[in-house]
Parts: sequence; structure tokens; C-alpha cells
Amino acid sequence: MKFFQRRGGVIAVVAVLAIAAVAVGLATTIGGAHAGSTGDQLLPSNKVILQSAKEVNLSKQTVRLPLHRGTFHGKTVWYVITESSDFGLAHDLNINFAPKLANLAIGCAKCVQQVTESVAPNNKFGEGMVAFEGAPDFTPTRVLTPAANGGAPPAVAKPGAVGSADYSPFIRIKGSSVIYNAPIVATGDGPFDVIHHTNTGDRVLAVNPAGTIRPGQFSEPTVDILFVRGFDAGQRIFYISTESSDSAAATLERATFVPLLQKSAFVGADDFLGSGRERIFVFTNGQSGATNDNAQGIDHLIRDGHASQDASAGDTALIDALRNGGDLLNTLGDFPSLADPRHANAYSPLWDAQFGEWSKKAIDGKLNTRQTDENQILNLAATRSDLLTGPGGAPYGSVGFVINCPIIGFQDEEPTNDLVDLVPNAQG
Repeated sequence: MKFFQRRGGVIAVVAVLAIAAVAVGLATTIGGAHAGSTGDQLLPSNKVILQSAKEVNLSKQTVRLPLHRGTFHGKTVWYVITESSDFGLAHDLNINFAPKLANLAIGCAKCVQQVTESVAPNNKFGEGMVAFEGAPDFTPTRVLTPAANGGAPPAVAKPGAVGSADYSPFIRIKGSSVIYNAPIVATGDGPFDVIHHTNTGDRVLAVNPAGTIRPGQFSEPTVDILFVRGFDAGQRIFYISTESSDSAAATLERATFVPLLQKSAFVGADDFLGSGRERIFVFTNGQSGATNDNAQGIDHLIRDGHASQDASAGDTALIDALRNGGDLLNTLGDFPSLADPRHANAYSPLWDAQFGEWSKKAIDGKLNTRQTDENQILNLAATRSDLLTGPGGAPYGSVGFVINCPIIGFQDEEPTNDLVDLVPNAQG
């Protein structure tokens, strides 16, 4: 794939002020937003798909998720859980059901990390401690430099987090066949840097420590993660982006670069035997403009979404830009709550990237409009190759890398069915 090229990370050390640890040993966040700020607009609970989420804050552009403590070679790591391949366990944990995850290790055993779980003898009510064999390195400095024209493709793209050789967010506990999506989002015992992200993911805006409810009883720690706005079946949706197998995509997505996931089952697959992936539709050169209702894609994100900056809760200009449509606004395929079980059960958080490039004819005629439905895009690619192709005029389809993007919820109406049927010869 030519649009994205792997680039090395730049290691930088950013000084972090020390803050005293609080209950259960979790240190406070540096630069984190306070919970429960007056006047914040929250997504109603009936529009939240990932039921474990404590809140989806539309004002701050964040989702608050339970934070789980684990270890990596004896050091502390913190992770979230968003999907399970088992229906019962997904509902028991209030996370998304993603049966396709059972296929991820086909041809790539290391794409699913085997972990061990132990329980302390005196831990009567708490969860087990998961020991990981791989983890991200959050110390690299994220660098995104726009092209000479100010947009895409970026001139420089270096991810701010890189997974170790054995790191995958998809885990299987030793002795079990169930696969979970459990991205590591922070490392160490704090304090946590959520401004330059030297020990947190680039989308982590706050780490909220556990608190005391009453003597001997504590609330669980949580993490606030910057979500992404997109579309599915014509509806506005929210998801998070945690890992990508392409370095430039990881930079744009503020995700962890995990090249191992490139081998997950399997490139170009969607609704095929052995597939662990679903499709995501990205546009390289859609329209831009902060107030343009047709803006969409990478060029738009770089020009209008403050993509070059580190994300922090205190950067109100960046938060406002994303809230007002400055995000990538990608279109996703199957949604975990679609009314048709055939689509709901085809959901996977591991998205196979399909890149669309608008032709000069499309751009000159202002036909490079915002696309919000999978079938409409596939029909356009099948019938109007004079308008939409792959990068550089290549045939439309998979560009060969994946992005881990768990679904959070929807804004207006729940995505149900695609807006149109596929035309003959369109990719199904």
C-alpha cells in the first residue's frame, strides 16, 4: 500500500510532576479533566452500545470506561475490555459481542496474546490479575507534519505508541478459548501524563483513581478516552481507536502501532469463511472546511481537526474542532446492534481499511461528497470508477492494514439496515 509507509518512532522523555498516590495505589492524572462537570452533555444510556461505559460525554468528546489493572513482566499496566467472542460472557461483562474474534488467530497465533490470570488469596470480591506477555511503549513522541499544501498525505507520520513484539490487544486467558479485546491504555503506577502521553495512550484524556465509598469499599478506577465520530448505515456513531497495524494510520488515529495485527485473519476479508475483520471506509481527499457539511477524510482531519497536536482535555480548540465535525468521519460496515442478526453478528472491532480516492473529475464537479453508508460506497466504486478508486487510481478495496475500533454508541437513531441494496458486481 503506497499511501502509508512505515516510519520509525522518536523517543523523547517528558518530565512529569509527581502527585501523591490515592486509594488502592492508583495515582492521579496530570492534566486530567474533573468528573461530573456542570453543563456537560451526556449521551443518553439508551444510545450507548458498550454498556460498561460509565458515560459518553459529548461536550468533552470522551467515553469513560472501567480501568483494569494488570502486569507486564512484573510492571503495572492498565487496560480496558470492550468485546468478547462469547455471547454469554459479553453480556455478563456488559461489553460488545464480536463472534468474529474467534477467527483472529487463524494463520497468526501471536495475533491473540495468551495471558495468565491469578487471584490474590484475600481478594474476596475483586477481579483477577492478568499478566500480559506484551505491552505498548508510550514514550515515543507522536509527530504528524502536513504535506506542503497543508493537507494529506502527511509529510511525516510517527506514532506516539508502539507495541512490543508480543503485544496484541486481543487476549485469551490460558485454559480458555474465549477471546477478549483488551487494549492497554496506560503503564506504570502514575502519575499519568495525559498531556504529552509519555505513559498513556494518545487518546487518554484522564485517568480517574478509585475512590472510597465507605470504609472498606471502593469505587473502581476509570479512564476517559477521546472518541471518534463516524457513520454507519447513514447514522452518526461513536467509537474509539486503540491500535493500528500501519504506522501512519496509528499516528492519524492517535493509536498504538502494532504491526503484528497485519497478519490477523485476513487481508481483504469481511463476510468470508475464517474472517476476523469488518470493513471501514476511509477517504483520502474528501472535501475539507470546518463548517462544510460535506467534509470527510484524512485531508479534512489534518486541515480542520488539529491532527498535528497532542490531544488533551485542556485543549479546547482541538476538542471543539472534533465536536463540530473535524474528525475523520469514516464509515463503518456492520454495527453490533443492527436489527438484522446477520449484520449484528458480523461485527468485529478489527476493521480492514478500504481507502477511497476521489478523481479530479469528482473534485472539480464537487461530487466528492460525504458518504455515510457502506453499500452506497461499494455501489459507487462498482459503477463510477471515473469518480472513486483506490489510492493512485488502483482498484477500490482493502489497502492491507487494520485498525482496532470498538463501537461506543450512536447519536440520533440506531443504525438498522444499509440505506440501499448492493448493485450487481459490487463487493458484498
